Amino acid sequence: MQPEERPPQRDAADPRPLVGEPLFLDLLNTRWIDDGVRHDLLDSTDGLAVWLRSAGLDERATADRATLDATVRTREILLALVDEEPSAQSADALNGVLERGALHLRLGLGGPQNHARTDDPAWLPSWLAAADYLRLMADSPDRVKPCAHPNCVLHFHDTTKNGTRRWCSMAVCGNRAKAARHYERAKTGR
Repeated sequence: MQPEERPPQRDAADPRPLVGEPLFLDLLNTRWIDDGVRHDLLDSTDGLAVWLRSAGLDERATADRATLDATVRTREILLALVDEEPSAQSADALNGVLERGALHLRLGLGGPQNHARTDDPAWLPSWLAAADYLRLMADSPDRVKPCAHPNCVLHFHDTTKNGTRRWCSMAVCGNRAKAARHYERAKTGR
């Protein structure tokens, strides 16, 4: 009897607590904290394969070392732009990613089409995330937010009508904050 074969790790479910954000934020959210433990989906090519599949890029990009290196580098650049004061250095770094590709316009049978092309296929996910960053910064920079929970490193695009969303997830970080406030009120007797 042969041992039962396990499916490759690349077929694993996406373990991240927040998915479905615009591409550049989804890339930022490949690192998270769960119960005080830091996680990084991009710590291997298997994790990259999970992210590419989750982001809908698995048929356009290969989960190999070159793509992983480019993607992690781009994530660090985007984190610096979002979490710190933008600097000439971080702008130059993002422009370096953007220079690796371009958007090509075409007319298809269904009308206009956009096709991103990069000088190296390993840079396609990075280029798409960098271009998405520019789009969101042009459209709604005040709607790109970090989670307000002090122990959370996730980011989100606030699509609420009044733009007052504070948590990556009300069910997780929002409830943690409510529970902490309740505990403090109970402890002080208020």
